[in-house]
This record gives sequence, structure tokens and C-alpha cells, in this order.
Amino acid sequence: MPRSPDFLGAVGIGVSDLEASAVFYETALGMKRVQTFKLPYMDEIVLSHEGRTAVVLMHWTDGSARNYRDVPVKLVFYVTDPTARAAAIRAAGGTTQLEPAPQASLGGAVVGLCKDLDGYVVELLQAPAA
Repeated sequence: MPRSPDFLGAVGIGVSDLEASAVFYETALGMKRVQTFKLPYMDEIVLSHEGRTAVVLMHWTDGSARNYRDVPVKLVFYVTDPTARAAAIRAAGGTTQLEPAPQASLGGAVVGLCKDLDGYVVELLQAPAA
């Protein structure tokens, strides 16, 4: 089947502290800042791993009431060492809900669940061998 020319370029999440969240994703998950935007109604920082789908951190500046905490969103990251990444997430101020471990229901895949500074779920999956 031919590869579709369509693809997901980024996922945006609202954050309560734009700079703190950017530092969290850089430190805990090894992402890099790609772009920043100052729009009339919000500020954004775009982060990604080279050549991969980006995460757009968004903070509204228009004075509107926004709920940034514990929104039911999950970001899934394939990582080479889920245990080390979970430790990095805790060190950067996040929390761990499920320590990375093999999951029998997923064919033994190593999976861990963490939360970022605003309570978004960060799922860590063992990256397939290259």
C-alpha cells in the first residue's frame, strides 16, 4: 500500500506555565525547541525529536478562563529506556503512575505511565529495536 502524503504534524496541549513545561519536555524527554509563536491570543512553543511529530505547548494570553490541569489527554513516547525516562520525568517535577514494566496483555511490551507538570499522561513505550 502506498504511503499517504497526509500526516499528523503536531499535537497541541494547553499548559499553565509555558516556560516550565518547555523545560520539562526538554529535560525529561529529550525534546528540542523547534519554533516559538507569539499570537494575539496565545503564546506557543513547538518541541520535537528530530524528524518526528511535534508537541505544541500553548498558553492563552487573552484573559480567557482555561483549564490546564488534569485534562484527559495522553502523549505516547517510544523511548529506548522507559525506566530511565520515568526517573527523568520524576526528577523534572512529573510523577509516575505505573512504573515501566513488561505488560503481558501487550505481548510483553514495556510500558510506563507518568504525568507531566499539568497532569497530562505521558506513556512510555519501549522503542522497537532499530
